[in-house]
Amino acid sequence: MKEEFKEWMEKAEKDLKTAKYTLDGNIFDAAVFYAQQSAEKALKSLLLKNTSKFPKIHDLTKLAKLVKAPKKIIEFCSIINPGYLASRYPDMGDDYTKKDCEDIIKAAEEVLKWTKRTL
Repeated sequence: MKEEFKEWMEKAEKDLKTAKYTLDGNIFDAAVFYAQQSAEKALKSLLLKNTSKFPKIHDLTKLAKLVKAPKKIIEFCSIINPGYLASRYPDMGDDYTKKDCEDIIKAAEEVLKWTKRTL
């Protein structure tokens, strides 16, 4: 049986691919949402490996601090973090540009790279 944290990381990687796919299709709110989900699942995979549990929160900066991520990863999380609500609800945020999405996806990629090295 596969360890649960590995399943979470695999899903994080799929979500990142989905973010890129929806960016290519100019569906910017979905691209931001899946980038955020990718980073969240990656960080939760690390928490699962280290502690066998994680809090039921979506705040990436809090999750990053729980795994003792370096300052740069916490900064990337702060770039991604607003997308959780803003991408899901029409009254919660701005419209995203392609450049915004590219920056958010790049930040999510960095979170995944760091998490994979740390796992």
